[in-house]
Amino acid sequence: MFKMKKVQAAVAVVAWVAVLPFSVMAQGKEPVKVGLVSSKSGVFAEQGEEVIRAIKFAIEEANTKGGVDGRKVEFQEADDEGTPDAGRRVAEKLARDGYNLLIGAIPSSISLAIAQNLDRWDAAYFVVASKSDKITGDTCKPRAFRTNHADNMDIAMINQWAKNLPGKTYAVMAADYVWGRDSGESFKKAAESIGKTVPLTLYAPLGTKDFSPYIAQLKAANVDAVWVAETGRDAIAFVKQAEEFGLIPKTKLVGHSLILNFMINGTGKALEGTPGTTGYTPDIDSARNKAFVSAWRAKFNRLPTDNEGQAYNGAQVMFEGVKLSKSVKPEDVSKSLRGAQIDSIYGNVTMRAADNQLLLPNYVGRAKVADGVLRPVIEQTFPPSIIPAPSPLCKM
Repeated sequence: MFKMKKVQAAVAVVAWVAVLPFSVMAQGKEPVKVGLVSSKSGVFAEQGEEVIRAIKFAIEEANTKGGVDGRKVEFQEADDEGTPDAGRRVAEKLARDGYNLLIGAIPSSISLAIAQNLDRWDAAYFVVASKSDKITGDTCKPRAFRTNHADNMDIAMINQWAKNLPGKTYAVMAADYVWGRDSGESFKKAAESIGKTVPLTLYAPLGTKDFSPYIAQLKAANVDAVWVAETGRDAIAFVKQAEEFGLIPKTKLVGHSLILNFMINGTGKALEGTPGTTGYTPDIDSARNKAFVSAWRAKFNRLPTDNEGQAYNGAQVMFEGVKLSKSVKPEDVSKSLRGAQIDSIYGNVTMRAADNQLLLPNYVGRAKVADGVLRPVIEQTFPPSIIPAPSPLCKM
């Protein structure tokens, strides 16, 4: 009996030792620590809510599947309040607390503020919504990666799309900050290069609530259409007032990120039939996107929005960097991603080594009823081959 117990004990010890290395290996791996910086307040709060939801979904999904490279994903989140000063401050705190894989800001001004400090904070940053060319241009940084479309990617598409836009005269109505001005100036140049005229360009400060003076000028200009590059709550206010004061439907709107889901949802039927750029829709035909849409629908009983799709994609790129580098150190993750081929919800794409821009197909859509809801629906797809070459001003 005693010998039998000794044998059983020995077997148990052997079994325990056999399992121990795997257990220790799993427990010994550093977790992936994500610093989620986005807008819970301010003009970008609606977009921020969507981005936060999608990144949390990506983290939960990864942990359910055993983590990323066998590592648990942990996160802390902070409100950037929609301003560069607050964004930089909270991002620094997260990074210094160890949550130094940063992700999530909406406006380019915050992304630019974060990117300039990454080496000092020992952090990496994943841009999921900011579109200014400066991020991958003259202020590019080796540890900053953009996983959404840049302005110049949209404009390259618009240059082709604009050839078939109806009407000859356009006005520009844009937000008075980096992205809005980039968009407005780029569209004016593109439109004039193909023989259209742009006699009026207006820029409204962020946080504008009363657009009536701008709408009066747009009506007086008597143009065929208005290029709109407003964002967040401002965009919703503009569209509502444009309808109220009779600018639309008489004058058509054409949008740069105007037909986002939350803007459509916030303006009734005012945007129905409006064409514009769209960075993501559930219609993208790839295996990973179909799986994402199915999982999202199972959890939320609805389709993912454009902001949610783009934010989820950014989180997947970040996780891919951890897998490729087999590390959570921002420097290692960054090096592994430069030039990497990534199986994404957009299909197989490349992270361009010269400027850390993810080379994505791009889309023109229209706000129309599909799946029983008014939402952006893709009408044209443009391949990554039309994307402009990296800026010579980007010095990695």
